[in-house]
Amino acid sequence: MEEWKSEETARKQIKEMVVKYYAQFKKPKREKEFEEGDRLPYASRVYDEAEMCNLTDAVLDFWLTAGKFSDEFEKKLADYLGVRFCSLVNSGSSANLIAFMALTSPLLGDRRVRRGDEVITVAAGFPTTVAPIVQFGAVPVFVDVTIPQYNIDVTKLEDALSDKTKAVMVAHTLGNPFDLKEVKAFCGRHGLWLVEDNCDALGSKYWLDGVEKFTGTIGDIGTSSFYPPHHMTMGEGGAVYTDQPLLHKIICSFRDWGRDCICPSGTDNLCGHRFDKQYGELPLGYDHKYVYSHFGYNLKATDLQASVGCAQIDKLPFFTKRRRENFERLRAGLEGVEELILPVACRNSEPSWFGFLMTCREGIDRNKVVQYIESKGIQTRMLFAGNLIKHPCFDGMRSSGKGYRAVGSLENTERIMRDTFWVGVYPGLTDKMVDYMSGEIKKAVNR
Repeated sequence: MEEWKSEETARKQIKEMVVKYYAQFKKPKREKEFEEGDRLPYASRVYDEAEMCNLTDAVLDFWLTAGKFSDEFEKKLADYLGVRFCSLVNSGSSANLIAFMALTSPLLGDRRVRRGDEVITVAAGFPTTVAPIVQFGAVPVFVDVTIPQYNIDVTKLEDALSDKTKAVMVAHTLGNPFDLKEVKAFCGRHGLWLVEDNCDALGSKYWLDGVEKFTGTIGDIGTSSFYPPHHMTMGEGGAVYTDQPLLHKIICSFRDWGRDCICPSGTDNLCGHRFDKQYGELPLGYDHKYVYSHFGYNLKATDLQASVGCAQIDKLPFFTKRRRENFERLRAGLEGVEELILPVACRNSEPSWFGFLMTCREGIDRNKVVQYIESKGIQTRMLFAGNLIKHPCFDGMRSSGKGYRAVGSLENTERIMRDTFWVGVYPGLTDKMVDYMSGEIKKAVNR
């Protein structure tokens, strides 16, 4: 083999081979002509040679923790969303964990969440929106949702309030923004924190008082997930973002072992006071790199993950456009199907849909509908937990009557658990695939 004259030349030639590899072995397989009955997943990664070349660059760097690609991604996502601060983490679940734990920091004074305090949320969703609340020892207060928006019922917020309420932490369901105007106003009236779980809604927009904003940027903290089914991917990965410097400092501390120091990995003494300050009861001048202000974690992502994300985020506007187009095409194909309640966007919003939610009307057996659709190659999903309170993880709390509160009967949450399912609208679906899906769904409810 010819010896390379420089590292730059070597990288160039290696990436040229990666481009050829993608074209020969990946692209044809992923773009083959769809035939009816082929498996249609509810979501899948969509990528090209750009992600593979970035990943190759990161491999050749052999920087195995967070590094230059992580820094680049944090800046790109912050710029895209229009926020001041973005912190990359290893998953959306970790993002939710850090977002909540940030609210428990002593640095927040009287506004900090303490054990026994209450956090308003919903049971119709993914468990990691709620798990950090329970794990810390705070009390989730479950509010019902609306159908066909599938988001928190804002008319129940005042009923959920108590003198122990400190925050609202809730997700934008499958890309459909919840009523941010009402929730934001409620939090403002009562001095509550607002955490937007934006893991299923990256790219969704909301008009607050006539101003266009991305979801995740209207509350105090927003979170994202980059697991392969989501709006963009880096395999595993997530992000936490905020406009508030103090919250950003706390978020970084919880992500990075709980340390007080803000120096990135491999960097020393950015503040110029590494050895001359007093912290707690430590000796004067104790090395600031080993001072801990929180009981934190190590939840950083790697540069390998971030390198993929740096290419994916460039495609995010296209991904969002295709999701909306697929959603509208599927909805048009199912218009007039009386057996199903079709999804409706929140007022003042433009969703970046993660999926297409449907609720079977009375007399229609969801299990039979889902099994028929699955038999035709169309992958389906429930609305995650359906009703989280009914799951085994809540057995002990249900039997004791302690550890959570429910506002009312959660009637719609119960119905979603029984009657609701969804199919995908991800960017890899073609018009032909979407039309096939709507056709088979109509057959399923009319059998």
